[in-house]
Amino acid sequence: MEPPVDRVRLSSEAKEQLIKLKRTTKIEQWNILCRWAFCLSLVESTVPSSVSLPADQGIEMTWRVFGGELSDVFITALKYRCCQDGLGTDRQTLAEQLRLHLHRGIGYLAEERQVNEIEELIETAL
Repeated sequence: MEPPVDRVRLSSEAKEQLIKLKRTTKIEQWNILCRWAFCLSLVESTVPSSVSLPADQGIEMTWRVFGGELSDVFITALKYRCCQDGLGTDRQTLAEQLRLHLHRGIGYLAEERQVNEIEELIETAL
């Protein structure tokens, strides 16, 4: 399945939030935290705000690193969510929604949910 992007790019603000999460949860890999954040945003009932995200390059990883063995699952989940939200599933729309969901989810994990330990991250998922 073709990924929506070749490279996942996050803002410097998202990078700072992820640094905090790495420190508090002891999860060292950006991609693992980003996967949690992406899934957390997908289950939110509202459509992520279509805000202009900074073009600064805080973190960049390949799609393969982000998706790993679950790459096709993440693509399918993103497409399904876009359909649910009445959006298209063209590559540009998918790329934009991926970025919006990632940033929203990272914000939830870093600020609103006050995740301070890996156990709290697991509780958030349940």
